[in-house]
This record gives sequence, C-alpha cells and structure tokens, in this order.
Amino acid sequence: MSSPKQTVQEILNELPTLLAVAVVETETGMPLASHANIAEFDIETAAAYNTEVVKAKLKAIKALKLNQTIQDILLTLTDQLHLLKLSPTGDKFIYLAVNSRDTNLAQARQILKAHSGLLN
Repeated sequence: MSSPKQTVQEILNELPTLLAVAVVETETGMPLASHANIAEFDIETAAAYNTEVVKAKLKAIKALKLNQTIQDILLTLTDQLHLLKLSPTGDKFIYLAVNSRDTNLAQARQILKAHSGLLN
C-alpha cells in the first residue's frame, strides 16, 4: 500500500514531464497530495471540478442500472490529456494532466492503473 504522497512522488518519477498529478478524495474533492510542474496550474480547482466529473459518471452508471465500474476517465483537450483513475474502493482517485505531445497515453494509463491499485 502507498500513501497519497508516495503515489504522487512515484508517478512523478515515472512521468517527469507531467503537467500535474494529484490524489483526490472522491467525497470532498480535496487533494490529499499533489504536484504541478507549472506554477499557473491550479491543482485544487482542477481536483474539485474533476471530482464533479467522477461523481456525475458514477450517478449515470447507477441511473442506467449498469453493472459496471469506471476503469478510467479520459478528457482530451487541445494539447493536453487529463486522466482520472479511481482507487479500487472508489474513495480516492488519481488525477493526471499531461501534454499530449510528450506522453504516450497507453503508458500513462498503465502507470495510473498500477498506482491506483496500491492507494490506501
């Protein structure tokens, strides 16, 4: 098991060119640990709004009576990729923002998959 701070550091080690990463509490939207490589990236605001994305998708799955769980959520922006990966219990998620030109999406997904399974 890894703490949120350890998780952020390990992801940063594996993806040093990331724009931002955070471990976020799903209920409150508060980052438990975070890092941004660019000063103007407001990680707290991003975490709060992405929490609403996660909650909306969870509500939609429930309303549609789908027997499914979220693997990850990908938001594709003009030149950025934002990935949201829930922990196995769903009480936390990892939020990752990367530059789409500098990052292999499959690699980023694998890194988040490995780390989300270890969150405590």
